[in-house]
Parts: sequence; structure tokens; C-alpha cells
Amino acid sequence: MRFRPTIVVLAAGPGRRFGGDSHKLVQRFGASTVLGSTLRNAVESQLPVVVVTTAALAPLAGRQLAGRDVVVVTDEQAARGIGHSISCGVGERSGAPGWILLPADMPLVRPGTLLAVARALEQSPVAYAQHRGRRGQPVGFSSELYSELLMLTGDDGARRVALRYPAHGAEVDDPGVLLDIDTPADLARLRDLVNPDAPLPPVVAQAGLAPGGVTIKP
Repeated sequence: MRFRPTIVVLAAGPGRRFGGDSHKLVQRFGASTVLGSTLRNAVESQLPVVVVTTAALAPLAGRQLAGRDVVVVTDEQAARGIGHSISCGVGERSGAPGWILLPADMPLVRPGTLLAVARALEQSPVAYAQHRGRRGQPVGFSSELYSELLMLTGDDGARRVALRYPAHGAEVDDPGVLLDIDTPADLARLRDLVNPDAPLPPVVAQAGLAPGGVTIKP
């Protein structure tokens, strides 16, 4: 495709709700890790990819991306919230025609879904993935919103920017756009979905949700 927005993988959050001694993004997921699986799907879309992460996770990200595509922020900067990470990623690829923001804790988002959002972004300043009418992630922004994305701070992310502009939902057959990992229980449920021969739990199949704890990013 000629229109090639950059995928910005957001991997600098502390993941406090997960608990334990190890970050949720380094947990085993399929044949890789949570972060590794998310990056693999992003790379397989064949769109440009950059990841914003911390020094502790940079070596893991570097297994799949070139050093120039790994943006390392300090722990202090990461503590400023996801808005700061978005600003860093967008600023690192300031010449892109747009940016698709992909949370690193969503390892089931498929490459085709990322391409669907990219196509939708050609027609709208904001585009997002949706499954069976339910809005999910990732969310894309066109280059005309560069200045606003660059000024983001705090934990609201790009939500306020998205609400100010017309948005197009790209309908995809991908329940992964609704599923993220916040807790060990979330991780266990998403691991069950990695097996392509395993049927989706009824609540997922019917409404795009995972039972008992898997959260949906607004």
C-alpha cells in the first residue's frame, strides 16, 4: 500500500496491576513473550514500526527491531504517562503520513488489522479497529494531528485528540482488538486463545469480550 503510517508500539508503562517480580511484557506468550508477539504482528504488517520502551525492556525489543526503531525513555519520563510515550514515538517519526498507536500488551492484534486501520486512516483524520461494532485498539492518527500528538502528557493518552475529530471505525474479524493484559488472569485467558484450534469462549464469540477480567481499552 502506498499510504504507510508508522506503527508506534507503546511499551513504557510500569504495568503495576500485573504485580509480581517480572514485567507483564516479558511473560511467556506462545513461542515468544507478550512484547515479542505484539512486535512480531506489527512487523508482519510490513508497515514501519517504532517502539517506545524503557532501558529494562529495550534488549527484548531489540531482538525484533533495529536499534534506530527502539526509542528508550527513562523511568522518570515513563512515569509521566502514556501521553508522553505517544509524544516520543510520534516525534521520532515526525515525517510519517500518520501513526497507529498499538499498546504493547495486546499481543493478539493481527497484522491484517493494522493494515485495515492504515487504510481507514487514508479517509479520516482518526481511525480505529472495531470488532462486531465494539470500538477497540489500535487507533490511528493522520499527520495533520502531529502538533496535538506531540504535546500529549499524562495518562489520558490520545483520547481527547480522538474525540475532537471525525473518526472511522475499521470493522475487523479480530477479537484481539478488544483484549489486553493487565493481570495474570488476563494473561492466562489470552494464552488460551493462542491455540487457533481452540474455540473462542462464548462471551468472546458473542460480544468480543473475554470473561472475568480481561479489560477493554476505551
